[in-house]
Amino acid sequence: MDIEARKKELSPEENHVLFNGGTEIPFSGELLNEERNGKFLCKVCHTPLFNSDAKFDSGTGWPSFDQALPHAVEYIDDTSMGMIRREVRCATCHAHLGHVFPDGPTTTGKRYCMNSVCLTFEEKK
Repeated sequence: MDIEARKKELSPEENHVLFNGGTEIPFSGELLNEERNGKFLCKVCHTPLFNSDAKFDSGTGWPSFDQALPHAVEYIDDTSMGMIRREVRCATCHAHLGHVFPDGPTTTGKRYCMNSVCLTFEEKK
C-alpha cells in the first residue's frame, strides 16, 4: 500500500487524525450511531478492526467498542496532554485510531474510543 498516495485521497481532518494523532470533535462522526451488522475497517488500508457486535454507546461522542479483532490493532503508550493513555493504531498501516481505556461496561472491561474519521463501515451481506 502506498501511504503517501492514500494521504492525497483523504480529507485534511482525516489526515490530521490518522497521521498526526489528532482527535475529531465529539458527536461529529458519521459512524457514531452506526448500528447495522458488519465490520469497521481502517480508513487507510481497509484492514478489518472491529465487529459491529463489539460496538456500544459509551456516551462519550466517539464510536466505542469492547474488543478489537485479533491482531488487528497495536498499542502505544501515550503520555501526551499530561495523561497516561494507551493509543490504538492499525496493526497493518500503523495509522492512529484512538485510545483504549479500562472502564468499559461489558465483561471485557475495555472501551476502545475510536475516531469515526479513522474508520469505514462494511455492512454484512
